Amino acid sequence: MSDRPANAFHTTRWTQVVAAHGKTPEAKQALRELCEIYYGPVELFVQRYRGGVDDARDLTHEFFAKLLEGDSLGNADRTRGRFRSYLLGAVKHFLSDQQDRDQTLKRGGGQTTQSLDQPVREDEPLTIADPRGLPPDAYFDRQWALAVVEQAIDTLRAEAESIGELARFEVLQRWLVTPSGHDTAIEAARSLNLSDGAFKVAVHRLRKRFRYVVVDRITTTVDDPIEVQDELNYLINAMTLPIPSDP
Repeated sequence: MSDRPANAFHTTRWTQVVAAHGKTPEAKQALRELCEIYYGPVELFVQRYRGGVDDARDLTHEFFAKLLEGDSLGNADRTRGRFRSYLLGAVKHFLSDQQDRDQTLKRGGGQTTQSLDQPVREDEPLTIADPRGLPPDAYFDRQWALAVVEQAIDTLRAEAESIGELARFEVLQRWLVTPSGHDTAIEAARSLNLSDGAFKVAVHRLRKRFRYVVVDRITTTVDDPIEVQDELNYLINAMTLPIPSDP
């Protein structure tokens, strides 16, 4: 099965959202679908910054509510067309604004809110009053990569269940991301009544389908077909990036 064709990019979710600045019903629905993909990574990013599960959940809900209800996409930059990049910048601005609000309320004063998509220069990092600062970008990127992989596996699991091969999938999935050893493969093949050769073919086919599902999911979050392979490579790297521990 080949990867998603380049001409499919005309209807990708992020392209649709940016082109319409999120104002049409179709763009709004596309943005909702994108937010569903990224909700988990954003919540974990916020949780690491705020240090509380309930607080992070409330803030994440508020962030996405503002994103979905407002018109914060007017300045989205098509030359930096990854939704992941846009969303991370928006989350940083939201947390910075939240920190400012908290401090202002403690002083008893008013508050000024920022646009979620206010541009940030890459050479001018966002400063936040919290002494711990924001988690490193690599933390968000890893959570994004893990979420994409988990969602792809869930898709394959649902497909297997729909054709009555869930038990077979549960055995084969162990070779999708971190292949097990030779002895384990032999044992797994026997449990499925497959020869060694048939087992290798089954794993190869599942990996091919897995890659297709991952690529298809990535495709919806970029603005240019050229970026898909770069984003796929970055996903693989992000899963192995060293993440500094909290102080």
